[in-house]
Amino acid sequence: MEPPESALSSAEDVILRWDSSASEDARDKMIFSSDRHEIDRYLDAVDELQKSMDSASLSDSSSALQIAMARLEDEFRTILLSHTSPIEAESLSESTHSEFASHEFDNNEAEIGESSSYEKQLSSSSTASSCYKSTSSIREVDLIPGDAVYDLRCIAERMIGAGYLRECIQVYASVRKSAVDASLRRLSVEKLSIGDIQKLEWEALETKIRRWIRAARICIRVLFASERRLCEQIFEDLGTSADDSCFMETIKGPAIQLFNFAEAISISKRSPEKLFKILDLHDALSDLLPDIDSVFESKSSESIRVQAVEILSRLAEAARGILSEFESAMLREPSRVPVPGGTIHPLTRYVMNYISLISDYKQTLIELIVSKPSTGPRYSSDPNVPDMDFSEYEGQASTLALHLIWIIVILQFNLDGKSKHYKDTSLAHIFMMNNVHYIVQKIKGSPELREMIGDDYLRKMTGKFRVSATSYQRATWVKVLYCLRDEGLHVSGSFSSGVSKSALRERFKAFNSMFEEVHRTQATWLIPETQLREELRISISEKLLPAYRSFLGRFRSHIESGRHPENYIKYSVEDLESAVLDFFEGYPVSQHLRKRSQ
Repeated sequence: MEPPESALSSAEDVILRWDSSASEDARDKMIFSSDRHEIDRYLDAVDELQKSMDSASLSDSSSALQIAMARLEDEFRTILLSHTSPIEAESLSESTHSEFASHEFDNNEAEIGESSSYEKQLSSSSTASSCYKSTSSIREVDLIPGDAVYDLRCIAERMIGAGYLRECIQVYASVRKSAVDASLRRLSVEKLSIGDIQKLEWEALETKIRRWIRAARICIRVLFASERRLCEQIFEDLGTSADDSCFMETIKGPAIQLFNFAEAISISKRSPEKLFKILDLHDALSDLLPDIDSVFESKSSESIRVQAVEILSRLAEAARGILSEFESAMLREPSRVPVPGGTIHPLTRYVMNYISLISDYKQTLIELIVSKPSTGPRYSSDPNVPDMDFSEYEGQASTLALHLIWIIVILQFNLDGKSKHYKDTSLAHIFMMNNVHYIVQKIKGSPELREMIGDDYLRKMTGKFRVSATSYQRATWVKVLYCLRDEGLHVSGSFSSGVSKSALRERFKAFNSMFEEVHRTQATWLIPETQLREELRISISEKLLPAYRSFLGRFRSHIESGRHPENYIKYSVEDLESAVLDFFEGYPVSQHLRKRSQ
């Protein structure tokens, strides 16, 4: 066994032989690129020097130890750099397709895509709703090969033992942070401040949100989790929370960069089209929260956990605020110009597509929306607020369902106000029938929405559009059919005494004129839903044709026995039947009805 002085001298010789400041050969070669025997000799020499530091009489060895620490720092950095690159491409992809499954709402997209100011407000954000509830969790990968990890731990152990913890962590963090930054760039996580993000147009942000959600899952579950593991492999048990310190030094900046984006969205200006992307962010972050707690479990990384929870809370508050503001905006919607032909108003399409999408986020919103709509009393004194009594829905509908019903009530109230801008009462009824029917069909077409709204309210809605259809028929056809009555045609006070031909001619002329005007105008009106259009035509025919056939049968002979009967009996029953088929097609017709040969 060598005497202490001899062992120390041998150790110092090994250290000095690898002193890069004194030897060109030492500068050109790396110890940890040599064979294992040479590596172990150097590490043993460092250990001998460290032991010598316990003896005050051998304090001269401190100079050699400083040289050794400088060399180990270079070796540490070189090993890290030689194995530091952005995380492998396959690790940057989701482990299962279901993690980023999306559901395309093709019907909504088609309807929202129609040209109108309302649809354009929503089009880019409601064409699809993505489900971000993933099926996997943390998936650590090897960032550095095992033999290199072993060498790094050997170096870290010596540096920390010699009091060089801070230097070791600084080298480690600077190199690994550059690798993390490169991985973030591959994931399209940009270095943007909260202010920069809030200046971007919403259309640009939507694409970034989709990318962010994917990137956040990979960052938390793969990248940061793997960095945590690597820190533990190298630094665990080598010093007071050394692994935590190196982990936070490495990923704090990238983590703040990642979460700044979600934070900027959570505090951005609210508007209806942002709701669904905000809910996507909320769902994704909520799903990640257990993994965030796991990856950032230490005391030193508490700030990351707190930030994630605060962002989640602000996203929830933003979603609630947007829904409330959407209801208020509906009440204030200002458009007064009637839509041509009494067809479906763009606002109706916009709102119903909007709440259909809301229903697809039912589970999330049921958790977030805990208060009822802020409505006035049942009979509001404000003429700009509809009456609504929610007591009948107590225990039958969720608070989210009450909000959706309230939105529909506001929409109908708004539509009713718009209908009053039509000068033709019949057209106002057609407008209300079209729009309420559309609302009913949208509810029926969405199982989620129908379940929340409930069949009782759906029956009320169905009754409303049928009332509008009945009101239309009364407003239009009572006057027309009134021309086909018997009263006023008979003379001498006796039914059998005779018929006034002049009164009969006037009656036929009045009928022809009224029907022609109705045909001319109402052919330009539009009922876009085929079945509804056909049902209304059938209902008109069932009232008009029998009445005209009966009137013609009773009085035709009186006209035909006089002069120019064709001026009065202008149309056959078949002509009227054919003319009814022109109604509600939305385009002009000839001034004259198509006539069959007499």
